[in-house]
Amino acid sequence: MSVQLPEDPVMLLSVINTKLRDYYTDLAGLCEDMRLSRDELCAKLEQIDYKYDKERNQFV
Repeated sequence: MSVQLPEDPVMLLSVINTKLRDYYTDLAGLCEDMRLSRDELCAKLEQIDYKYDKERNQFV
């Protein structure tokens, strides 16, 4: 899957959390399917103080 994701971290947060909620059981599955670097994604969202919560399966 090749998807253009928003550069803006706030917009990225919204897209990623929606995809996690609707389509994926965990972050690893999302990153694998979308061919994303987990480290880069997490670093981008940490810029706005969000971290992945495994139990909630979302960035909080």
